[in-house]
Amino acid sequence: MKRLRLSLANQQVEFVDRDLALKRIEDWANRGVAFPQVIYGPEGCGKTAWLRQSTELLKGLGFEVIYVNPVESAFMVKLGITDLRDRLMSLIQEALEQFTWGKVIWSIISIARSAIEAGARKLAIIVDDAFQAIGLDNAAIYVKGLLGILEHPPASYDRVITIAATSEGVSRREIGRHEWADLMPIWNMPREGFKQLYEQLPGNKPDFEDIWKLTGGNPRILERLYESNWSSDAVVRELIDRKGLRTFIESLNVHERELLAKAIDDPDTLMSRDGIPLMNRLIELNLALEIPEWRDLTFWIDQPPPERDPSLG
Repeated sequence: MKRLRLSLANQQVEFVDRDLALKRIEDWANRGVAFPQVIYGPEGCGKTAWLRQSTELLKGLGFEVIYVNPVESAFMVKLGITDLRDRLMSLIQEALEQFTWGKVIWSIISIARSAIEAGARKLAIIVDDAFQAIGLDNAAIYVKGLLGILEHPPASYDRVITIAATSEGVSRREIGRHEWADLMPIWNMPREGFKQLYEQLPGNKPDFEDIWKLTGGNPRILERLYESNWSSDAVVRELIDRKGLRTFIESLNVHERELLAKAIDDPDTLMSRDGIPLMNRLIELNLALEIPEWRDLTFWIDQPPPERDPSLG
């Protein structure tokens, strides 16, 4: 399988690691899936890089592939039926010019059904960070549409894989209310894979151990550190401003501030009667994410996070 070269901090780097996650894709390609696979994880953890590499793997396994990421205006369409490919590409071109990605995302369901009806035997549909384009309140409805392709196809097929990825904890909760999808978390990169990524960045760098502790293996934070000439203070200030953290803190009462201060050292303190309302606000602002308490590989797309490591950022 060809390893993609991807952009990281305006540098071209080779896709590395995520072997377990790619093996999961291969398993789905061989066995098929009964439900849409909804992948969620922290912002910047590397979901998009993995999904883009997965399109290469699926193409090599003989799949026709539709991949769309409206947030990055990225796409890849490999369909054997010319008029369906042209129709989708026309909608994508319109979206690039007018940012009408919602129309593209909704059309994928009907185009996929038409492709199966026209004889597509192996089809993969990957929508990456699409819920922002159609609205988080429509996330569950969209997943139900993907499920309909699997449960009620217009014709027989060999394998169809449907994947949706999100960084939004709210959408995960909305989808989780229904039995319409398998929800699978993905975490930051494991240590050795992250080191391979770190080593591809040119120039003088701080010691890897320091970067590992600052980032916890998150490629987006690695990118921001590199762009800020490795100034962690600059990255923190930018994060405070971008997330509107000062305004958020000022909106909290004294008790909530005390809870938040405790949660910085021990996030599990939010899992209490007093802490859950604050946790819900953090999730709505995409400042926190619920993950399974289990570290069994069955429940994770790739290597799970460590059980507990307060030294990691």
